[in-house]
Amino acid sequence: MRKRTLSLALAALIAGPLGLHGGSAAAQEKFTFALNWFAVGDHAAYWVALDKGYYKAKGLDVTLENSKGSGDSIAKVDTGRADAGLADAAVVIASIGRGTTIKTVGMVFDKTPLNIFSLKDKPLTKPKDLEGKTLGAPPGDSQRQMFPAFAKVNGIDVSKVSWVNIEPAAKIAAVAEKRMDGVGDYSTGLPLYEKAAGKGNVVMMPWADFGFDMYSMSIMASAKTMKERPAVLKAFLEASYMGWRDVMADPKAAMEIFKKRVPEVDVEVMTPNMMIGLGLMKTERYAKNGIGWIDEKKMCDSVDLVNTYMGLPKKVECKDTYSTEFFTRVAMPSN
Repeated sequence: MRKRTLSLALAALIAGPLGLHGGSAAAQEKFTFALNWFAVGDHAAYWVALDKGYYKAKGLDVTLENSKGSGDSIAKVDTGRADAGLADAAVVIASIGRGTTIKTVGMVFDKTPLNIFSLKDKPLTKPKDLEGKTLGAPPGDSQRQMFPAFAKVNGIDVSKVSWVNIEPAAKIAAVAEKRMDGVGDYSTGLPLYEKAAGKGNVVMMPWADFGFDMYSMSIMASAKTMKERPAVLKAFLEASYMGWRDVMADPKAAMEIFKKRVPEVDVEVMTPNMMIGLGLMKTERYAKNGIGWIDEKKMCDSVDLVNTYMGLPKKVECKDTYSTEFFTRVAMPSN
């Protein structure tokens, strides 16, 4: 009996510190992650990481919160309402030029999904088609904020393009019901638009096809989080990319978890939405360096684009826009 008691005591002693690291109730660090929009296929990985206990295993109690575009998620992180968040890298860079204290700490999409959607019967297929048209997007939306740069690259007269403020959830109806000529939205949204307007009736204008392939969806954090909670941020990033790894390895299983966690998700629409996103991630760069790796040259080229075309109050230095010190390599699955 004494031997069993000693064994239990020894086990408790060993498990104590490991239990804390592994996410015991006492050690759970609260961590709020601001999504860039309402829950879509692009976000499945974070619910996978939650469901599989990857966050908990690292001692994190993670809350996922919806936002109304990149500008909104950045504001939450910069003001301390969230610890980290998703935002388009271009909007992150521009915000730094305007005084925010955030940095990109990891990438999501390695290729840009920036795009304009329109209908087949009145298609917007090339940049000059946008002149004389009315487009919709929230003020903080990445397409909206980066449009001046896209316009300058492609010789669009911005005075001939009218932008209307609409809620993120209103974009699809605005196109399908012909309330406006087009909306700015990620190319990953195609299945959502086709569900509303009919398959084959939606036209895309991917910005990458018109000289604008810069960094896009990224994970950003505030100076406060980076300085005061570096280990927590590093743990969050690694667990999130483990979630992405699992989505890549088994998209069907990932969507089942997503549906379980977010019941309102339309699997038929969100599965192709998620697959388009994965297509923006399955690159040689990620295969070589790990999911979410930030390439210095591409980041600095993206900063140059923002500095050149967005009319910031001051020039942004590339080194001030990102950090790789919180990145832990999570390899892509072999499939």
